[in-house]
Amino acid sequence: TPSLPLHPSLVQPSSAMSHWTPPSSFRSPTPTSADEPSSSSTPSSSPSPSPSLLLQQETEKSVLEAFELTSLREGPDWVHSVRLRREKHRNYLLSSLRTKGHISLLASGPWKVYWAMHALELLDSVPQGDTLASVIDFLSGCQHPDGGFGGGNGQIGHLAPTYAAILTLCIIGTEAFSIVDRQKMYEWLMRIKKTNGSFAMHVGGEADVRSTYCALVVASLLNILTPRLVSQSAEYIIQCQTYEGGIGGEPGTEAHGGYAFCGIAALALLDRVAALDLPRFLKWVCMRQGRVEGGFMGRANKLVDGCYSWWQGGVFPLIDMFYTNKDLYQLSTVPGGTDENPAGGWMFDQLALQEYLLGACQSPFGGLLDKPGCPRDLYHTCYTLSGLSVAQHNPFYYSLDAATIVSGHKSNLVEVTHPIYNIHHQQVVAAHHHFSVLPPPKE
Repeated sequence: TPSLPLHPSLVQPSSAMSHWTPPSSFRSPTPTSADEPSSSSTPSSSPSPSPSLLLQQETEKSVLEAFELTSLREGPDWVHSVRLRREKHRNYLLSSLRTKGHISLLASGPWKVYWAMHALELLDSVPQGDTLASVIDFLSGCQHPDGGFGGGNGQIGHLAPTYAAILTLCIIGTEAFSIVDRQKMYEWLMRIKKTNGSFAMHVGGEADVRSTYCALVVASLLNILTPRLVSQSAEYIIQCQTYEGGIGGEPGTEAHGGYAFCGIAALALLDRVAALDLPRFLKWVCMRQGRVEGGFMGRANKLVDGCYSWWQGGVFPLIDMFYTNKDLYQLSTVPGGTDENPAGGWMFDQLALQEYLLGACQSPFGGLLDKPGCPRDLYHTCYTLSGLSVAQHNPFYYSLDAATIVSGHKSNLVEVTHPIYNIHHQQVVAAHHHFSVLPPPKE
């Protein structure tokens, strides 16, 4: 198996990893065309900056201002002392599990529960007792009698809340697995399977890479991933790789971070990652990290967003799994690393991403955000913490003690998350052990 090539500029030695400075060199703001030297002395020769460039400059300015505020609060050496506001995040998440959903989330009940539960899992604060019992009871009510889970009680089966519900049940553990009707789930998945290999979100619904990934994750965890179910799915996803190198939602559409993650994760489940043009894919993903902000953007010429710390950052462990031939269910316990590069390093700036999340994306009231100026929400809290986990851990190379790169205070370390399923690796193993001994579904 070939080794993953690491360009020297993408592997950061430990002495150079905490690099935030006031705007200059690496983090100097993007210039407008008016800021650049012109060969003509006439003002009209410089075109006006585009709206997208102005938005980019505003975003860079807001991030750098957030870093300055963090510096004032934490001290000039804040990149070594900034803290994850664990208790405030924990209280925000627990409160969300105790309150009824907003009107806008009535069709996303399992999502709301998954976002909160996985974020709490990353903070090593999964609730117990009555809270877990109420979550199981709620999800049981969301299961449709014909298969799949809906966004709430009495709603039709839909792949997105089904994905969220199954992941949440895996976070809770074996006591929650009995509510899932595996046979009905399989029959429902076969009904929404398309002849081109993709899956519709629901009966008569849209089909894309996202829905296909959701279906394969559910089937994989429940041990109903039959050859008939996955026929042509890999071929469909491969057709969605674009000229840019990333993956779009459907063939012929623009490459997008969310679809890129879903596509390569689904191919990893199918053991078909090699069918992608990986050099172009890897280049596209590497180019999505903001030069000034440190966060990831979802598409070319778009703004950074905290959630893409997972949707883009989570791609690097998946590529590494392919190049190093790591098993989906076996966490490596072999120590590794060197004094110069203690945890090996993904092919992006791991500390720059952590500094963006910790220095610019934490709400003072708990919860995390897209970017400075945006409100907190459960979605961004879940996926920014997931991205923080990716940036801190390299679980498929080294033992956990040898695999961490932590920005700020050492207490900022969060739990490891599985790069395909985005729940704790141990919960994936527990689900695999539980469902692997059950009989396959009836065709």
